[in-house]
Amino acid sequence: MTNHISKIEKLIAELCPNGVKHEELRDVAQYSKQRIAAIELDHENYVGVDNLLPNKQGKTTSNYVPTTGNLTRFESGDILLGNIRPYLKKVWRATHVGGTNGDVLVIQINDKEELRSEFLYYLLSSDDFFNFDMKFAKGAKMPRGNKYAILKFKIPLPPLAVQEEIVKILNSFKELEAELEAELEARKKQYEYYRSELLTFGDGVRWTTLDEVCLSITAGGDLPENYLKGQNMPTKEFPYPIYSNGTDDKALYGHTDGYKIDSEAVTISARGTIGYHAVRRAKFTPIVRLITLIPNTKIIMSWFLNYILDITEIGHSGGSIPQLTVPNVKKIKIPVPELAEQERIVSILDKFDALVNDISIGLPAELAARRLQYEYYRGKLLSFKEYAN
Repeated sequence: MTNHISKIEKLIAELCPNGVKHEELRDVAQYSKQRIAAIELDHENYVGVDNLLPNKQGKTTSNYVPTTGNLTRFESGDILLGNIRPYLKKVWRATHVGGTNGDVLVIQINDKEELRSEFLYYLLSSDDFFNFDMKFAKGAKMPRGNKYAILKFKIPLPPLAVQEEIVKILNSFKELEAELEAELEARKKQYEYYRSELLTFGDGVRWTTLDEVCLSITAGGDLPENYLKGQNMPTKEFPYPIYSNGTDDKALYGHTDGYKIDSEAVTISARGTIGYHAVRRAKFTPIVRLITLIPNTKIIMSWFLNYILDITEIGHSGGSIPQLTVPNVKKIKIPVPELAEQERIVSILDKFDALVNDISIGLPAELAARRLQYEYYRGKLLSFKEYAN
């Protein structure tokens, strides 16, 4: 990487030592004015805001394709921006001809001998651009980008040789990231395979209900009187976590000064993210939309219970609002091998789980480091001193 940066610095010193000109987007690009008939579109070449992926992840195949009328046409190399909720950072550089609707902006370069499409893509996928976009967005619940303000976003225009070298470096980062993502996905599939193998038992293993292997199965209650809301760190005054339904990044509701559950337990979301489960350390408070299982550790380990729930059909009650109930959870049947076998299985699965999910080690840690490195170098490479006339 040092060699590549040195080459960039040499090019800048040679071609633009006094800085580069900065232009507003409207001076070098425009919104597409071309149209395309709906009959020419299919699931692959139609791109709506719903199949643009958040966080600059490109696009996926569309589930919906309009069947009548004319739509906005895009060409290969155009930049497509999701114009609803700009904070979602939906952006894609087109690789083919296609069509889109009014919720997606299609930006076309005026002169490709002045500005390379891939270079513009990296500029418009930067946090600087999305922060600018949100600054002028209109609407509270579902903000929409301001098309006119977007065109006033200023971009640097270094010589083409510099643009191309920067694109080459940033592309190499993205290729490495894609390789790591593919390897991580393969590891996850391997993990799921071995988990299924380890948790498949023959006739010699006893099957029983969760009610029979747990000391208690209870529904979460109301919020405590004193608490601090938010995913903040515990404080001296409020040291104990409060959990609600949701995946790990959302399940922590806040902290309080007491606790309702004083032993390690497994919690299951009863509403919303139905069936999501996790092991919780002792001394916490579960609230509404959460069911807490305290295992009888003479029969079953908390972590084995958590793993076996991964491959168990949890289901939910009927009604207009799907939800789990304590009686339904109590009836769920699971295999329960001897404790020594549980310990062996948990030991193996813990290692696999860490390799594919723990962001502090293995591939997840390497991928996280590469993404940070990419963001750092992208910011560094796309920042230029403005040329003063």
